[in-house]
Amino acid sequence: MTKSGTTDIWGAAWAVILAGGSGTRLWPMSRSLLPKQLLALNGEATLLQQTAQRLLGRLPAERIITVTNEEHYFEVCSQLAELQPDLTGQVLKEPMARNTLPAILLGLDRIVAAQNPDLGQPLVGIFPSDHMIGDQARFESDWEKGLQLAQQDWFVTFGIPPTKPETGYGYIAKAKKLAPGAFEVAGFVEKPPIETAREFVAGGSHSWNSGMFIVPGMTFLKAVETHQPRLWSWWQEREGRGLVSGYAEIPDISVDYGIMEHAERLAMVEAGFSWDDLGSWEAMFRMGQKDAVDHCVVKGDVLAMDCRESLLISNGGKLAAVGLEGLAVVQTRDATLVCPLDQVQRVKDVVNRLKAEKSTLVEAHVTVRRPWGSYTVLEEERFYKIKRIMVHPGARLSLQMHHHRSEHWVVIKGTAQVQVGDKEMLVVENQSVDIPKTTLHRLSNPGRVPVEIIEIQSGPYLEEDDIVRFDDVYGRNQPRET
Repeated sequence: MTKSGTTDIWGAAWAVILAGGSGTRLWPMSRSLLPKQLLALNGEATLLQQTAQRLLGRLPAERIITVTNEEHYFEVCSQLAELQPDLTGQVLKEPMARNTLPAILLGLDRIVAAQNPDLGQPLVGIFPSDHMIGDQARFESDWEKGLQLAQQDWFVTFGIPPTKPETGYGYIAKAKKLAPGAFEVAGFVEKPPIETAREFVAGGSHSWNSGMFIVPGMTFLKAVETHQPRLWSWWQEREGRGLVSGYAEIPDISVDYGIMEHAERLAMVEAGFSWDDLGSWEAMFRMGQKDAVDHCVVKGDVLAMDCRESLLISNGGKLAAVGLEGLAVVQTRDATLVCPLDQVQRVKDVVNRLKAEKSTLVEAHVTVRRPWGSYTVLEEERFYKIKRIMVHPGARLSLQMHHHRSEHWVVIKGTAQVQVGDKEMLVVENQSVDIPKTTLHRLSNPGRVPVEIIEIQSGPYLEEDDIVRFDDVYGRNQPRET
């Protein structure tokens, strides 16, 4: 590839980051309101931030589209703004989860409208936001190799050379060689049994399916028209009603099943970079930095005595561990997981059991982030709940009311602007205000330092869906959150 040809390829390159998903396998750290991709699991940056930073190595922010869902939208925007403020204008939100193919089509809608026609069809990289990837230079080199194939109308996937028999990943079967490090794809195998996985690793003809792709944009849309006519009909009507309209009626389908398994020209670039999806606590142990003596991975406030080959993490309080071997122990402020490292796949069963019990432990941590700040549940019983609420400078909550609860606010830091009914007032530290039920009210921070209040809720029903919004600067219309 000539230098000018390489430049042309990168000029047509776009990226779609898939930042949806609720995450269950890394419970109790991962919750539905703060899933894996929004956590800093292997350093200071979250997995989402690491993904965006990787792509910013070759693409400008305006050609990086991030697709997430409504519940994660503000947190995604906040995290991306820390890297590059221009990324936030490219964040799209799904009204509900509909798997990867509809999410990709949301991104393609923005890309097709913005692509310079002189550059030909857009070459779109599709990157999950929850992977750990090492060696930026090799990643960019393999990305360019995939762009070259996509320019020739190949649908390209990235295959990871397997390091062990793994039953938690899908596999890609290699066919004839197309170029150095690139092969035609013979087929996909979904999460095989251990015996088959061992054969794949020994045979050398299969790679792990990374879930990353590069596709020629317009050719990809033609494949949608051919293989997914319901999605194509929805796509064609977008100019008249917008893509989010009718989202609940479209198929819930992945790009693998919906398109890639039907593609006639499907190629695989064999990855030269290191990769892991950090999809379990065993992966966190395997990829983590181990101490030289006991081979434990230890994070947070942990006292470990005579422990070996264990993962010990505390995000809340002192964790004391004595005489453990081969265990994962993960502690947060409101939950603790203890599990043999060779049984961490059963964590999803724990989450399913908690869901069946309607436990809030699968939804949120004790501290819940919101676009205006955060709240922390300090204590909760049947007829009362106590929270500490923090409001960012210049931010304000929605104008709202509650049918079933009254509230008492005490300012403990800063100066709050409070509306109760048709009255507005400034409330300073050590002052309080009462909010009777069914009364319109709003909390704002007009100052330059965070406002913190203690909120005492009382009443027969205290859940977050007892909120009726009348005005919200963040565009949230459903009565689901403070």
